[in-house]
Amino acid sequence: MATALAEIEEKVRALSQSDKAAMIRVLIGELNGPSDSDVENAWITEAKRRHQELIEGRVKGVPGDQVFANVRALLAR
Repeated sequence: MATALAEIEEKVRALSQSDKAAMIRVLIGELNGPSDSDVENAWITEAKRRHQELIEGRVKGVPGDQVFANVRALLAR
């Protein structure tokens, strides 16, 4: 098993950055198990609802830089 893993690792290291990234996405997806379409649909519905709130001006967006600054401040506590 260790030999097979070493051979696979060697082949993966020879891949381009984009191919490595694609490989990682596939492997992580497999580790997470099969997707739950109900959950995915719920997230899509929620994203559409939030987008509509932004369009209609019911909520105000927060710039990404500010979001990350807020997170850094919370983590520094």
